[in-house]
Amino acid sequence: MLNRSFWEGRKVFVTGHTGFKGAWLSLWLDALGADVTGFALAPPSEPSLFEQAKVGECVRSIHGDVRDLAHLQSAMAACKPDVVIHMAAQSVVRASYDDPVDTYATNVMGTVHLMEAIRRLERPCVVVNVTSDKCYENREWVWGYRESDPMGGHDPYSNSKGCSELVTNAYRDSFFPPETLSRHGVAVASARAGNAIGGGDWTANQLIPDLIRAFMDRRPCRIRSPRSIRPWQFVLMPLHGYLLLCERLAEDGAGFASGWNFGPSEGDAKPVSWIADKLVTSWGEGASWAQDGATHPAEAQLLRLDTSKARALLNWHPVLQLDQSLLWIVEWYEAFQAGKDLQSLTRRQIERYEYLLQDDAETCALATRRMRAAAAPLLTAADG
Repeated sequence: MLNRSFWEGRKVFVTGHTGFKGAWLSLWLDALGADVTGFALAPPSEPSLFEQAKVGECVRSIHGDVRDLAHLQSAMAACKPDVVIHMAAQSVVRASYDDPVDTYATNVMGTVHLMEAIRRLERPCVVVNVTSDKCYENREWVWGYRESDPMGGHDPYSNSKGCSELVTNAYRDSFFPPETLSRHGVAVASARAGNAIGGGDWTANQLIPDLIRAFMDRRPCRIRSPRSIRPWQFVLMPLHGYLLLCERLAEDGAGFASGWNFGPSEGDAKPVSWIADKLVTSWGEGASWAQDGATHPAEAQLLRLDTSKARALLNWHPVLQLDQSLLWIVEWYEAFQAGKDLQSLTRRQIERYEYLLQDDAETCALATRRMRAAAAPLLTAADG
């Protein structure tokens, strides 16, 4: 569970708040009572969750580019943040082939600028750089990548995210070492997650948005790599991980200033075709898909994350299974088609997810009490 008292009134600086994940995060932070400042370019799609859910009403929104160090530094200095969550990125693999220079400029130098602005801020704060599961050197292993595995990436996007991780490590080691946290006060971590799905995603060349657009147009959706396996997770699952990580960094920066994986249960790493079939069934009339036979740039076929570290040390784990996630997604887009209040619906899904977290915490506590009660007679007997 999140500690609401931690977030109440806390100054949070979010880059990329106009994007899909950034908009969800901004609404959740607002619901937690945080004082949020967002720094980002205009929404990256039309339509966008940022506009549809009226996120601009809930945050102090600054139009800015992380490639502009002076503007980023000025905005951060004005905010005086307690927490910085860096999500601004060029986030599409195919777009990185079209414009690799912009991808590296945003994802690598944007991270450099973010870290440099924090260094010049000379103020204690918690920092989480959100990268991607694609930051690892992908060897198409059937087992999940651990946080200690080497960075890599064979396409410009994936490689730029690996570079962003290396930049984070270099700034942490050079300027914010955990062993001298009491002197500089800056706790820096990175969060690695991918294939976050949810309502309000309109990103081009992404599976769920492509399927939904095709369904609404009543045409088959052309899918590039139906056999590719990805770790699908509802968008609130990794966001919950980022927020928990921020709380732990504030409590024990030296112990948590490192890289962290956030991914779904092993059974929710599914082929693209499985997702497409499930959404076709849930959507109903007018929904279909077919394989795209055209030639496309290479993408990884198999990618899994090992989330043991987050489960053990953050007490984080998935509480929403993939089947249910897809139903929540259909609910959101059907509400969009019906012209309903999308901010209210998005907030309700956040509340619903928080209830699941609460139920999960209560279930775990009950199981712990039962185990202790069952062990008590054995301990007594052993003492005797």
